[in-house]
Amino acid sequence: MKYIIIVPDGAADEPQASLDGKTPLQAANTPACDFLASQGIVGAAWNVPEQLGAGSDVANMSLLGYDPLENFSGRAPLEAAATDIQLGPNDWAVRCNLVTLSDEEKLADKKMKSFSAGHITTEEATALLKTLQEELGDERFEFHPSVAYRNLLILRFTEGETLNLEATTPPHDIIGESVAQYLPSGESKEFFCGIMERSEAILREHPVNLARVAAGKEPATHVWLWSQGKMPQLAPFAELHDGVSGAMITAVDLLRGLAKLIGWSLIEVPGATAYLDTDYTAKGEYAKKALDDYDLVFVHVEAPDEAAHEGSAEEKVRAIERIDEEIILPIYEHCAENFELWRMLVIPDHETLIRTKTHAHGLVPWLIAGYGVPSDTSFNFSEATAKESDHQFPAGHQLMEFFLKGIDVVEGND
Repeated sequence: MKYIIIVPDGAADEPQASLDGKTPLQAANTPACDFLASQGIVGAAWNVPEQLGAGSDVANMSLLGYDPLENFSGRAPLEAAATDIQLGPNDWAVRCNLVTLSDEEKLADKKMKSFSAGHITTEEATALLKTLQEELGDERFEFHPSVAYRNLLILRFTEGETLNLEATTPPHDIIGESVAQYLPSGESKEFFCGIMERSEAILREHPVNLARVAAGKEPATHVWLWSQGKMPQLAPFAELHDGVSGAMITAVDLLRGLAKLIGWSLIEVPGATAYLDTDYTAKGEYAKKALDDYDLVFVHVEAPDEAAHEGSAEEKVRAIERIDEEIILPIYEHCAENFELWRMLVIPDHETLIRTKTHAHGLVPWLIAGYGVPSDTSFNFSEATAKESDHQFPAGHQLMEFFLKGIDVVEGND
């Protein structure tokens, strides 16, 4: 059996006035998804428990079949795993975004202008992180560049040392807002805030930022620290699912990290950017090739999420349409032609609301089509259709077993 999972990140949303009262999924022209829905079943899943933040880290852990209430320890350690950063039992990984804050003098008076420093490039970010390491880092505090604005701070602690934080906040949740009430809280808050404050002076006159300003782009004014945690221990996927081998296609480090932690291979795709300009066609082509070597191929596409963070219904619809045309359709046609036994799951990981420009808790739609999947009464893939379905998963991590083993494997799924 060949299994394909396609995740249009953050595609689920609310009805939009600009789309004549439709959600982006409803407004988008998605003939491939609608055909698969008519041939299979549509349902809904709640991938992010209310107790945890509504993010791709928690949601994709659920999608992979791991209960985040038992296994989630933070986004940053997943990204550390992606780049093979080794964490000792006392070490912590911290997400270290490059952001653009407004120019008030005190940190608490500033506003979040851009959670991505105007979508700074990986090359630019790497140069900035190198300087931060030279100025602020040492053998215990390591700044690690990653992809674009998404970077890491690794804290090497000795036995007995730890972080005591009550809360940190994703910068993409507070676009345009004052940062005062969202700064780290808890006993270690001064440590975190101190690093964030000291980064301003180092970054202000950096050649990378001077060049960005001269070009009319947002500079990276600060680092923003959040989603700290220690490395989780996840059981290998193949041990949990009768030897099923897996491969991950993504441009996002937290997905790469999850894949490595569960024993999957990574398929690197040229032109995959984790943004609106990603190469959709290449992702589809590489997924088709990967099916020759792996039982399950997981294709993650960040673009709908990024469009929603920018508040653009038009770009979100366009991203969904391109996923349908350039990824879902060719993979379906390839499977139908080459494999007698195949099954496909299409599901957003979470809602990303254009209205708030951030993630939200809630049910997301899914469709499953292929071998052994009976056709229900669904004729399109949308939030409204999913909510009317008998197939509801309040605990989203149970959907993987349902997808792999059959319609009635998971008791109490209705």
